[in-house]
Amino acid sequence: MKPVFKRVVLKLSGEALAGNKQVGIDMDTMDTMAKEIKKIVDLGVEVSIVVGGGNFWRGRDAKLNDRAASDYVGMLGTVMNAISLQDALESNGVVTRVQTAIEMRAVAEPYIRRRAIRHLEKKRVVIFAAGSGNPFFSTDTTAALRAAEIDADVILLAKKGTDGIYTSDPNKNPDSKKYDQLSYREILNQNLKIMDTTATSLCMDNDIPLIVFGIDDPKNIFDVVVGKDIGTIVRKGD
Repeated sequence: MKPVFKRVVLKLSGEALAGNKQVGIDMDTMDTMAKEIKKIVDLGVEVSIVVGGGNFWRGRDAKLNDRAASDYVGMLGTVMNAISLQDALESNGVVTRVQTAIEMRAVAEPYIRRRAIRHLEKKRVVIFAAGSGNPFFSTDTTAALRAAEIDADVILLAKKGTDGIYTSDPNKNPDSKKYDQLSYREILNQNLKIMDTTATSLCMDNDIPLIVFGIDDPKNIFDVVVGKDIGTIVRKGD
């Protein structure tokens, strides 16, 4: 099978890496993710990954007095996920680099756009950690930012507990309906909470396609890259 994208940004939440444990890292889940990512690397796809940190810390929900400090703690959680995912990928024979927006040279490279692109051209997986390095911005916004910076063809937004975008939360409203396609403006106008508004606007302004799909079955990573009709496609629109 042939991939339909050359260069992708895969957004993985911390919760997805926790598997059924919900908190921390489930190494079996991590290994399964790594095997599925290897499949698309073997197709020749240039893969970058933005990881969340919600399995360790959710900055906007945690009860620290200083929101900025809370967000920095969350960024460090993404670094733990990135290093663990790197280990799982390299254990499966995938050459991987971790780049962090907050410098910590003992464990990862600092984020340098040109170096990241060069790694991708050499078919190395690049994991972007520590968000954008700034508080008050989500890892969804980081995915949109990095996709624009490296000229990715698409953002693959892997979601746990849902297989696309719905009119309302399908876990709470059994009558909600799934969208096959949407525009970014429709997401903003309908206040659909699939990404924060900063990330949505950044994708719209830079005309970056987005595919939202379920990660409960990690095989969906491969399926979406080869063009199977799963999830919800979001484009700029009119």
